[in-house]
This record gives sequence, C-alpha cells and structure tokens, in this order.
Amino acid sequence: MSEDKKDFEVKDRRIFSQDGQNAESAEDETPAAPKEKEQATSSTDESKQHPPLPEINFATFVVSLNASALMHLGAIEDPTTGKTDKNLSMAKQTIDILKVLEEKTAGNLSKDEENLLKSILYDLKIIYVKEKG
Repeated sequence: MSEDKKDFEVKDRRIFSQDGQNAESAEDETPAAPKEKEQATSSTDESKQHPPLPEINFATFVVSLNASALMHLGAIEDPTTGKTDKNLSMAKQTIDILKVLEEKTAGNLSKDEENLLKSILYDLKIIYVKEKG
C-alpha cells in the first residue's frame, strides 16, 4: 500500500486528553487550524441544544427500561413522534427483561435499587394486565 495516499482522516474526539486535562483547554494551548475551530464551535452549539445526559448507573438503566415499557403500553408519548401507540408485545418483552434483571441481580443490589426494581415491575405488570384486558 502506498504511503502517499490517505483514504481516511483520524480525529481525536475525546473529552479529556491523555494527561487527564480537559481536551478543550488543551486545545487552547496549541493553535488549531480554522477548520478544527469551526468544528469545535459546532459541537459547542450542539451541547446547548441537548441537555446533559444523566449518569449511567443501575437506577437510570432501570428507569430507562421503565420509560420504554410505558411508551409501549401507551401510557406516555413516544419522544420521537409525540404520539402514543400501544405495542403490548414489546411492552411484555421489556417487562420480561426487567424480571430477568431482577432474578439475575438478586442479592447484589442495595435496598433502594431493589425497591425501585420491584416497584417498577409491580406497576408495569398492573398496567399491562389492564391494557391486555
């Protein structure tokens, strides 16, 4: 393969540099090309449009699955379409995933995490039975 030909370009999009410093402040220390500055500005504009995502932990994972199940049960709107549609088979699958999660994590959760999971499963099962009617 020829060394002269470049088929792709590698861009470092890490938030932190290798020494653990914030990548944006590290960029400020080294002069950037105009194209790179333009891209940095557009990514900053994107962050203003989208709120920061929550920390990923067990509780946010379970709450995310809960939201998915509620959406499939027609209890909340689909955020992408703004409509409420029922898909009971997908709702049942998500409830089953939560049940498997409960079984596989038994004895390894904090009391709060355990109560959250049990509460969500109970509520979802009640709503599912009502919708299945």
